[in-house]
Order: sequence, then C-alpha cells, then structure tokens
Amino acid sequence: MAKHTEYYDILGVDVTATPAEIKKAYYFKARTTHPEKNPGDPQAARNFQVLGEAYQVLSDPEKREFYDKYGKGDMSKDLMHPAAVFGMLFGSDVFIDYVGELRLASIQTVEDEEDEVVPEIRRQNIQEKLKKLQKERVETLTTILKERLQPFVEGRKDEFLQWAQSEAEHLAQAAFGEAMLHTIGYIYTRQAAKELGKTKRFMKVPFLAEWVRDKGHLIKSQAMAASGAVSLLQIQEEQKKYHEENKVEDAIKTMEDKKDIMIKSLWQINVVDIELTLSRVCQAVLKEPNVPKDTLRLRATAMKKLGTIFQGAKPMYKRESSLRSENTDMVDSGPSSK
Repeated sequence: MAKHTEYYDILGVDVTATPAEIKKAYYFKARTTHPEKNPGDPQAARNFQVLGEAYQVLSDPEKREFYDKYGKGDMSKDLMHPAAVFGMLFGSDVFIDYVGELRLASIQTVEDEEDEVVPEIRRQNIQEKLKKLQKERVETLTTILKERLQPFVEGRKDEFLQWAQSEAEHLAQAAFGEAMLHTIGYIYTRQAAKELGKTKRFMKVPFLAEWVRDKGHLIKSQAMAASGAVSLLQIQEEQKKYHEENKVEDAIKTMEDKKDIMIKSLWQINVVDIELTLSRVCQAVLKEPNVPKDTLRLRATAMKKLGTIFQGAKPMYKRESSLRSENTDMVDSGPSSK
C-alpha cells in the first residue's frame, strides 16, 4: 500500500490506479492545465510542470514503486527527462508514432549520457549517436505509416477513412494537437501530391509545381526556426545577466512574461525537424524498392487523404492562443494555402 499520495492526488487517481487510468487522467488534466490554455495564470507553467512530474513518476513502474515506499526523496533531480518535457509541452508523446522523439530532446539526452570529456571526440560521438537515432527514427516511422495506409491499399477504403477521422479527432485534443496535426498533414499531402503529380508533364518535362512549392516552404520554415533560435538565445542572455547581478525576481518575472515567446520559438525549431523527418519517411513509403507501382500509387492516394483529414482536425474547445494560426504571425506550417 502506498504511503505517499501527493502525486496520485495531483492526477486525481486512486493509489491502486492502473497504468491506463494514470495515462488517461494525465492527458485529461494536461489539456486544462497547459500554459497555452491558461495565458493569464502566472502559475500555469508551474502547475503544468508539477502535473508532468507526477505523471513521470507514476507512469514508470520502478519510480512508482520507489515513490510509494519512500516518497519524492531525491527523485526530483531525475524527473524531467528532456523527451518528457517536449512530450508534455507539445503533446509529442501522443504523436510518438507519427513524429518519433523530437531531435531537440534527443540532443539533450545524448549530451547528458556522453561521458567523453575531450571536446572534439565528444562532439564526434554525439553526432554519430544522433545520426544513428535519426536513422532508427525514420525506419520506425516508415514501418508504422505503411501499416496505417495498408487498409486503403487493400481496398478497405471506408474503414480507412473512418479510422483517419477518429484518429484526427482524438489527436486534436492533445497539447498543441492542432498544430501537430496541421504540420503532419501538410507534409503528407505535399509529399503524396508530388508523387501523384509525376504523371503530369509539361513540354516533356516532369511537372515541377510541387517541387517548387516544397522548396519555398522549407526555406520559410528554416528561416522561422532561425528566428526562434535567436529569440531563445536572447532570453538566455537576459537570464544569465539577471543571475550574475543576483536579480532573481527580475529573472523569474522575465521568464513568466516571455513564456509564450519561448514556447513559440521552440515550436518553430521543432517544426523543421518534424517536416524534414516526415519528408524522408514519406519518400521511403512512396519509393520503396520492389513494390508494384499500383501499390505505391494507392499509398500516395491514402497518404494524401490522411493528410487532408489531419489538416482539417479541430479540438472540442477553441484555444485562445492556438498554434493553428500558421498563416498569421507565428508558425507557418504551410497548409493554409489551398
């Protein structure tokens, strides 16, 4: 029997809750406590972090057992794994089968685990590990996507479309679900359209409209990612200055005031990672060697339909600061233009 119940109380579950019940409770509370949903609450970020800490412990069998016996103890320093932070913030743990582990989270993880102290060797080791992780990420996502498109390829089109609609509605409820779906959907539709458009020819030259559109979008995404990185560096420098001058209150206030800017900047950086990764995944699915052309074409058709459905998904409630405004002043995931 658990001696400590604080984390259970935070999630609103009984100490005997199953892993499934804990996960369900977390996602329900994450939707209401997410900083994006509470723009006027100065404690929103802290509340969301506490919720994440509770989930990280109770969702891990070993950490949960330790907590039940001894309480928090010294666990706090190991709680917020980089992948967990990004997963909670952008809902990417819900989208793990679509985007994998975000590269920023992987970078932090690999750097923390690398023991080499010689700078050049350390840098090389980290790059090699990241390259391996990315290769595995693409291969895993490719296998999953092919499996998801298979019902359509086999002629079970109504079943596929019903699943896609239900999946989109479910994923839209996650933190930043709209923006994630919109980004994923955009890549699916563009990559599929590019393959399906290859049959079109103009003056005996393959139709290039999709290629041109993709290149223009990628350049824009990379520019916004660079802008996001600059914003984060500026905030980092401000924080460094405040701490050097021992102005802790000013540092805390600045972090709170620029919370939205930080989240948007991180998202801009992650968008490029997601788009580049999914582009490779789509190409692997649509250009698989030794697969009949008719099958590849059906995959492309299914992928385009899935992307279209994902781009149209909306959550049950309207967020005041929804990142789905990609065609305004924040994140352009390209999809607004038809």
